[in-house]
Amino acid sequence: MAKIAIIIGSTREPRVGSSIASWVEDIIKSEASSGVEVEPLSIADFNLPVFDEPVMPATVSDTNPLQKEHSKKWSAAISSFQGYVFVIPEYNGTMSGGTKNAVDYLYHEIPGKPVAVVSYGIQGGSRANEHLAWSLENVLKMKVAATRVTLPFAPADIGSSVSGTLGDETKKQWTEAGKKEEIVKAFGEVKAGLN
Repeated sequence: MAKIAIIIGSTREPRVGSSIASWVEDIIKSEASSGVEVEPLSIADFNLPVFDEPVMPATVSDTNPLQKEHSKKWSAAISSFQGYVFVIPEYNGTMSGGTKNAVDYLYHEIPGKPVAVVSYGIQGGSRANEHLAWSLENVLKMKVAATRVTLPFAPADIGSSVSGTLGDETKKQWTEAGKKEEIVKAFGEVKAGLN
């Protein structure tokens, strides 16, 4: 059975990313076939320091392995999946430092695997989405879903989202704007890329 990770990109505390990833996961699980298993994976759980390996990810091999325990755990976790959906915030006009750093640890684990990017932020995180998708496709050689989902917070919920709470008005606006359907479409593209 194919396993697809819902990767929670935010490492901040408090963070709304876990609630958004759960919302995305619920939508995806309602559409997942019996041949696909969906599982959350939080970057924060790995406590990755700023990249500190003495070996470059592109040169990792049996004779030149990762050295640090946190790197090995992150690599093994990512390797255990056949596809991915990144759920990422936009900070300061790009992807978060935690997301970028976690991706920088990877190379041999993911080429050719399918991935979708779902971003969120005050304006939906479109720049973070674009930056991560470009890196995953052009540097890490992944199959990036054409459907890129951006989730803007409702103005009334911005304060609560910054405090780690996903507001009802935001979820309502996302539903009315067809964001659930976009997530289903992006997930379908990831599933199609498994073949």
